[in-house]
Amino acid sequence: MIEVRDLGVSYGEVNALSGVDLAVEPGEVVGLVGPNGAGKTTLLGAVNGLVTPTTGTVAVGGDDVTELSARALARRVATVPQQTDLSFSFPVREVVAMGRTPYRSRFERVTDEDRDHTRRAMERTDVARFADRRIDEVSGGERQRVVFARALCQNPDGLLLDEPTASLDINHQVRLLSLLRAFVAEGRAALCAIHDLSLAARFCDRLVLLAGGTVLASGSPEAVLTESNVERAFDTRVAVTRHPVTGTPDVTALADAADRRLDALTVDDR
Repeated sequence: MIEVRDLGVSYGEVNALSGVDLAVEPGEVVGLVGPNGAGKTTLLGAVNGLVTPTTGTVAVGGDDVTELSARALARRVATVPQQTDLSFSFPVREVVAMGRTPYRSRFERVTDEDRDHTRRAMERTDVARFADRRIDEVSGGERQRVVFARALCQNPDGLLLDEPTASLDINHQVRLLSLLRAFVAEGRAALCAIHDLSLAARFCDRLVLLAGGTVLASGSPEAVLTESNVERAFDTRVAVTRHPVTGTPDVTALADAADRRLDALTVDDR
Protein backbone atom coordinates (compact mmCIF):
# COMPACT_ATOMS: atom_id res chain seq x y z
CA MET A 1 0.00 0.00 0.00
CA ILE A 2 2.91 2.33 0.86
CA GLU A 3 6.22 1.85 -0.95
CA VAL A 4 9.38 3.92 -0.51
CA ARG A 5 12.32 3.30 -2.81
CA ASP A 6 15.81 4.78 -2.45
CA LEU A 7 14.36 7.88 -0.81
CA GLY A 8 16.63 10.83 -0.22
CA VAL A 9 15.71 14.22 1.23
CA SER A 10 18.20 17.07 1.44
CA TYR A 11 18.00 20.57 2.84
CA GLY A 12 20.88 22.42 1.26
CA GLU A 13 24.02 20.55 2.22
CA VAL A 14 22.25 18.53 4.91
CA ASN A 15 21.01 15.03 4.05
CA ALA A 16 17.95 14.35 6.20
CA LEU A 17 17.33 10.97 4.56
CA SER A 18 19.47 8.84 2.27
CA GLY A 19 18.74 5.58 0.48
CA VAL A 20 15.64 4.69 2.49
CA ASP A 21 13.63 1.66 1.34
CA LEU A 22 10.49 0.36 3.02
CA ALA A 23 7.06 -1.04 2.25
CA VAL A 24 3.88 -1.21 4.29
CA GLU A 25 1.36 -3.83 3.24
CA PRO A 26 -2.37 -3.94 4.02
CA GLY A 27 -2.98 -5.54 7.40
CA GLU A 28 0.21 -4.43 9.11
CA VAL A 29 1.64 -1.70 11.32
CA VAL A 30 5.21 -0.71 10.54
CA GLY A 31 6.94 1.28 13.25
CA LEU A 32 9.62 3.92 12.68
CA VAL A 33 12.03 4.05 15.61
CA GLY A 34 15.27 5.87 16.19
CA PRO A 35 16.87 8.75 18.09
CA ASN A 36 16.07 12.42 17.88
CA GLY A 37 16.86 13.74 14.40
CA ALA A 38 16.98 10.30 12.78
CA GLY A 39 14.54 11.34 10.05
CA LYS A 40 11.28 9.73 11.17
CA THR A 41 9.15 12.85 10.81
CA THR A 42 10.80 13.72 7.49
CA LEU A 43 9.98 10.25 6.17
CA LEU A 44 6.33 10.59 7.17
CA GLY A 45 6.28 14.00 5.51
CA ALA A 46 7.51 12.50 2.27
CA VAL A 47 4.72 9.92 2.34
CA ASN A 48 1.96 12.47 2.97
CA GLY A 49 3.25 14.81 0.29
CA LEU A 50 4.46 17.61 2.54
CA VAL A 51 8.16 16.90 1.92
CA THR A 52 9.51 16.72 -1.62
CA PRO A 53 12.02 13.90 -2.22
CA THR A 54 15.42 14.85 -3.54
CA THR A 55 15.96 11.34 -4.89
CA GLY A 56 13.90 8.17 -5.07
CA THR A 57 10.15 7.64 -5.11
CA VAL A 58 7.22 7.35 -2.70
CA ALA A 59 4.07 5.55 -3.86
CA VAL A 60 0.70 5.12 -2.16
CA GLY A 61 -1.70 2.63 -3.65
CA GLY A 62 0.65 2.21 -6.60
CA ASP A 63 0.72 5.90 -7.55
CA ASP A 64 3.59 8.34 -7.02
CA VAL A 65 2.51 10.82 -4.34
CA THR A 66 4.02 13.70 -6.32
CA GLU A 67 1.51 12.99 -9.09
CA LEU A 68 -1.57 12.89 -6.85
CA SER A 69 -3.67 15.92 -5.96
CA ALA A 70 -3.93 16.81 -2.29
CA ARG A 71 -7.56 15.66 -2.27
CA ALA A 72 -6.76 12.34 -3.95
CA LEU A 73 -3.88 11.64 -1.56
CA ALA A 74 -6.04 12.56 1.47
CA ARG A 75 -8.56 9.92 0.42
CA ARG A 76 -5.80 7.31 0.58
CA VAL A 77 -3.81 8.29 3.67
CA ALA A 78 -4.61 10.32 6.78
CA THR A 79 -2.05 11.82 9.13
CA VAL A 80 -1.96 12.10 12.92
CA PRO A 81 0.74 14.75 13.48
CA GLN A 82 3.05 15.06 16.45
CA GLN A 83 1.92 18.61 17.23
CA THR A 84 -1.84 18.75 17.79
CA ASP A 85 -2.21 22.43 18.71
CA LEU A 86 -5.10 23.78 16.62
CA SER A 87 -5.49 27.45 15.77
CA PHE A 88 -9.27 27.55 16.03
CA SER A 89 -11.93 27.03 18.67
CA PHE A 90 -14.43 24.66 17.09
CA PRO A 91 -16.44 22.00 18.93
CA VAL A 92 -14.79 18.58 19.02
CA ARG A 93 -17.58 17.16 16.84
CA GLU A 94 -16.78 19.65 14.06
CA VAL A 95 -13.04 18.98 14.29
CA VAL A 96 -13.63 15.25 13.80
CA ALA A 97 -16.04 15.94 10.94
CA MET A 98 -13.25 17.79 9.11
CA GLY A 99 -11.98 14.33 8.19
CA ARG A 100 -14.74 14.23 5.57
CA THR A 101 -13.36 17.28 3.73
CA PRO A 102 -11.62 15.28 0.95
CA TYR A 103 -15.00 13.81 -0.03
CA ARG A 104 -16.91 17.08 -0.48
CA SER A 105 -16.64 20.13 -2.64
CA ARG A 106 -16.35 23.45 -0.87
CA PHE A 107 -20.06 24.23 -0.77
CA GLU A 108 -21.44 20.70 -0.68
CA ARG A 109 -23.69 19.86 2.24
CA VAL A 110 -22.86 17.31 4.92
CA THR A 111 -24.42 13.94 4.11
CA ASP A 112 -25.79 11.19 6.33
CA GLU A 113 -22.72 9.16 5.41
CA ASP A 114 -20.50 11.99 6.69
CA ARG A 115 -22.43 12.09 9.97
CA ASP A 116 -22.17 8.32 10.35
CA HIS A 117 -18.40 8.33 9.82
CA THR A 118 -18.08 11.16 12.34
CA ARG A 119 -20.18 9.40 14.97
CA ARG A 120 -18.35 6.09 14.64
CA ALA A 121 -14.92 7.75 14.74
CA MET A 122 -15.82 9.59 17.95
CA GLU A 123 -17.20 6.45 19.56
CA ARG A 124 -14.14 4.36 18.66
CA THR A 125 -11.74 6.90 20.17
CA ASP A 126 -13.84 7.68 23.28
CA VAL A 127 -14.29 11.36 22.46
CA ALA A 128 -18.07 11.27 21.94
CA ARG A 129 -18.65 12.09 25.61
CA PHE A 130 -17.12 15.55 25.15
CA ALA A 131 -18.13 16.07 21.51
CA ASP A 132 -19.73 19.45 22.23
CA ARG A 133 -16.77 20.94 24.11
CA ARG A 134 -14.49 23.26 22.22
CA ILE A 135 -11.17 21.86 21.09
CA ASP A 136 -9.18 24.48 23.03
CA GLU A 137 -10.94 23.44 26.24
CA VAL A 138 -9.80 19.81 26.28
CA SER A 139 -6.54 18.42 27.62
CA GLY A 140 -3.52 17.62 25.47
CA GLY A 141 -4.23 13.89 25.67
CA GLU A 142 -7.89 14.39 24.77
CA ARG A 143 -6.87 16.60 21.86
CA GLN A 144 -4.58 13.84 20.57
CA ARG A 145 -7.50 11.43 20.57
CA VAL A 146 -9.66 13.99 18.73
CA VAL A 147 -7.03 14.31 16.00
CA PHE A 148 -6.86 10.51 15.78
CA ALA A 149 -10.66 10.42 15.47
CA ARG A 150 -10.47 12.97 12.65
CA ALA A 151 -8.03 10.70 10.81
CA LEU A 152 -10.35 7.70 11.22
CA CYS A 153 -13.27 9.80 10.02
CA GLN A 154 -11.30 10.36 6.82
CA ASN A 155 -11.76 6.62 6.13
CA PRO A 156 -8.33 6.18 4.49
CA ASP A 157 -6.60 3.02 3.35
CA GLY A 158 -3.50 4.06 5.31
CA LEU A 159 -2.62 5.98 8.44
CA LEU A 160 0.56 7.96 9.12
CA LEU A 161 1.18 8.64 12.80
CA ASP A 162 3.94 10.78 14.31
CA GLU A 163 4.46 9.95 18.00
CA PRO A 164 0.71 9.37 18.57
CA THR A 165 1.13 8.26 22.19
CA ALA A 166 3.43 11.06 23.37
CA SER A 167 0.71 13.03 25.20
CA LEU A 168 -1.31 10.06 26.45
CA ASP A 169 -1.36 8.31 29.79
CA ILE A 170 -0.81 4.55 29.93
CA ASN A 171 -4.37 3.38 29.47
CA HIS A 172 -5.01 5.65 26.49
CA GLN A 173 -1.66 4.68 24.93
CA VAL A 174 -2.75 1.06 24.90
CA ARG A 175 -6.29 1.96 23.79
CA LEU A 176 -5.08 4.06 20.86
CA LEU A 177 -2.58 1.46 19.66
CA SER A 178 -5.23 -1.24 20.03
CA LEU A 179 -7.48 0.88 17.81
CA LEU A 180 -4.61 1.06 15.35
CA ARG A 181 -4.41 -2.74 15.35
CA ALA A 182 -8.17 -2.90 14.72
CA PHE A 183 -7.75 -0.42 11.85
CA VAL A 184 -5.18 -2.57 10.02
CA ALA A 185 -7.20 -5.72 10.74
CA GLU A 186 -9.70 -4.27 8.25
CA GLY A 187 -7.11 -4.67 5.49
CA ARG A 188 -5.56 -1.23 5.86
CA ALA A 189 -1.99 -0.13 6.58
CA ALA A 190 -0.23 2.08 9.11
CA LEU A 191 3.21 3.68 9.32
CA CYS A 192 3.88 4.96 12.80
CA ALA A 193 6.82 6.86 14.31
CA ILE A 194 6.96 5.89 17.97
CA HIS A 195 9.46 6.83 20.68
CA ASP A 196 8.80 4.01 23.15
CA LEU A 197 10.76 1.01 21.87
CA SER A 198 9.02 -1.54 24.07
CA LEU A 199 5.60 -0.24 23.05
CA ALA A 200 6.65 -0.34 19.41
CA ALA A 201 7.73 -3.96 19.80
CA ARG A 202 4.37 -4.85 21.30
CA PHE A 203 2.10 -3.29 18.69
CA CYS A 204 4.09 -3.21 15.43
CA ASP A 205 4.44 -6.08 13.00
CA ARG A 206 7.76 -4.77 11.68
CA LEU A 207 10.17 -2.02 12.69
CA VAL A 208 12.47 0.25 10.73
CA LEU A 209 15.33 1.60 12.84
CA LEU A 210 16.62 4.93 11.52
CA ALA A 211 19.87 6.59 12.53
CA GLY A 212 21.49 9.54 10.82
CA GLY A 213 18.89 9.53 8.06
CA THR A 214 19.58 5.96 6.95
CA VAL A 215 18.05 2.57 7.75
CA LEU A 216 20.19 0.84 10.35
CA ALA A 217 17.95 -2.24 10.64
CA SER A 218 14.58 -3.42 9.35
CA GLY A 219 12.49 -6.46 10.14
CA SER A 220 10.61 -8.06 13.01
CA PRO A 221 10.84 -6.38 16.44
CA GLU A 222 13.01 -9.27 17.62
CA ALA A 223 15.43 -8.82 14.71
CA VAL A 224 15.63 -5.03 14.97
CA LEU A 225 15.68 -4.45 18.72
CA THR A 226 18.92 -6.18 19.54
CA GLU A 227 21.26 -4.67 22.10
CA SER A 228 23.83 -4.05 19.39
CA ASN A 229 21.41 -2.23 17.09
CA VAL A 230 19.86 -0.08 19.80
CA GLU A 231 23.23 0.87 21.28
CA ARG A 232 24.53 1.88 17.85
CA ALA A 233 21.46 3.99 17.10
CA PHE A 234 21.04 5.68 20.50
CA ASP A 235 24.67 5.69 21.63
CA THR A 236 23.80 4.31 25.05
CA ARG A 237 24.04 0.95 26.81
CA VAL A 238 20.83 -1.07 26.97
CA ALA A 239 19.51 -4.43 28.05
CA VAL A 240 16.96 -6.16 25.84
CA THR A 241 14.88 -8.83 27.55
CA ARG A 242 11.64 -10.66 26.84
CA HIS A 243 8.55 -9.11 28.43
CA PRO A 244 7.10 -11.69 30.84
CA VAL A 245 3.49 -11.06 29.77
CA THR A 246 3.56 -10.06 26.08
CA GLY A 247 6.68 -12.01 25.11
CA THR A 248 7.90 -9.07 23.01
CA PRO A 249 11.30 -7.35 23.32
CA ASP A 250 11.56 -5.03 26.32
CA VAL A 251 14.28 -2.37 26.14
CA THR A 252 15.82 -0.90 29.31
CA ALA A 253 18.51 1.77 29.30
CA LEU A 254 21.41 1.10 31.64
CA ALA A 255 23.10 3.60 33.95
CA ASP A 256 25.92 5.55 32.39
CA ALA A 257 29.21 4.50 33.97
CA ALA A 258 30.39 8.10 34.20
CA ASP A 259 27.57 9.61 36.24
CA ARG A 260 25.23 6.65 36.94
CA ARG A 261 22.31 8.46 35.38
CA LEU A 262 19.45 6.39 33.99
CA ASP A 263 18.82 7.60 30.45
CA ALA A 264 15.27 6.70 29.38
CA LEU A 265 14.81 5.81 25.72
CA THR A 266 11.95 8.22 25.19
CA VAL A 267 13.44 10.70 22.75
CA ASP A 268 11.20 12.67 20.36
CA ASP A 269 11.96 13.15 16.68
CA ARG A 270 11.28 16.83 16.28
